[in-house]
Amino acid sequence: MVKLSHLDDQGQAHMVDVSDKDITSRTAIAEGFISMSAETLALIETGTAKKGDVLATARIAGIMAAKKTHELIPLCHPLAITKVSVEFKLSSDPIGVHVTSQVRVTGQTGVEMEALTAVSVACLTLYDMLKAADKSMTIGDIRLLEKTGGRSGTFTAQR
Repeated sequence: MVKLSHLDDQGQAHMVDVSDKDITSRTAIAEGFISMSAETLALIETGTAKKGDVLATARIAGIMAAKKTHELIPLCHPLAITKVSVEFKLSSDPIGVHVTSQVRVTGQTGVEMEALTAVSVACLTLYDMLKAADKSMTIGDIRLLEKTGGRSGTFTAQR
């Protein structure tokens, strides 16, 4: 059985001490998808959503979320993130928006949670910006695509 790093010998949760870990360049890429009706997607494409530029708002929300991950997820370390990007690809099959985030840091712990949080909050913001037009949107398929750096090396998800 794998020993969980966030549990001590008595099974109590604690923040992992990373002070002895090497400082390395670390990157994480995550993705997610929000499905919606064709009419809702058209609001994004034409820029006619009632709340304004939904992609710009979702991008800013995702970036802000990555920077605040340590405030949202218990036991995450506050990090001096050096890069956050949130990108969108509109899709007609399946209908919706594919969201991707990349986060970078030079430090002693990885940024997987920051990339996943950025994608999650960007998707939630898209939902919020478009819910007046389509309450049946679904958010899903949020996952880590890739991570580099650190003791465990590189991870790449199967596509």
